[in-house]
Amino acid sequence: GEALEVTREVNCVVDFIHGCEDQLQTLKKQKEKGLLYGIPVSIKDHVNCKGHVSSGGMVKFLGQVMEEDSVIVQVLKSQGAIPFVKTNIPQTMINYDCSNLIFGQTLNPLDHQKSPGGSSGGEGALIAGGGSILGIGSDVAGSIRLPSSFCGLCGLKPTGNRISPSACSDRTFVLAVTGTLGPMARDVDSLALCMKALLCQEMFRLDPTVPPIPFDEEVRLRGNPTPPFTQQ
Repeated sequence: GEALEVTREVNCVVDFIHGCEDQLQTLKKQKEKGLLYGIPVSIKDHVNCKGHVSSGGMVKFLGQVMEEDSVIVQVLKSQGAIPFVKTNIPQTMINYDCSNLIFGQTLNPLDHQKSPGGSSGGEGALIAGGGSILGIGSDVAGSIRLPSSFCGLCGLKPTGNRISPSACSDRTFVLAVTGTLGPMARDVDSLALCMKALLCQEMFRLDPTVPPIPFDEEVRLRGNPTPPFTQQ
């Protein structure tokens, strides 16, 4: 409901992931509860979801319905998360705005005269507008970091190949800089929880090219020491 309200205002959602209600009913029957149990997660347009199109903002891809979930979507589901909407991107995704000829312009929920940034602009707008608490974006040259900054959120571009890029439709270009999928949320703790959930045995099983290194909570906490000026 919240997502619908936000997208009416700022045009950030491009598709509703049908089957998410059935997934919730299945989850309730499971004894094992994953780290993201029951959390609805928004997904950037180009990340493949079974039965949906990954357009990249381009008309030529509108006829191609994906037959399988991407690895990251499979892992999210295995951890109890519920992918529920796909979000807008700029055409080709090589852009710091968020507009294309299929779905139109996404606005910044904090100021409708401004852009939410790109290319994960639909994610930034939806989360900042209160329509999602956790989203998956992608970043080559700022596509998670820019919308996070423009929309007042937290975002993480993980190290290359830390999270499986398998079955994401970056069909438009091949770059020397590794593009990576990563989480976007309102606080750093949510990003850490998402990374901890994603870096699990299921990820390493589904994509053997991903180094099987679990999330290190100690390194995260050690990497954020108390600033010198606050020490007594």
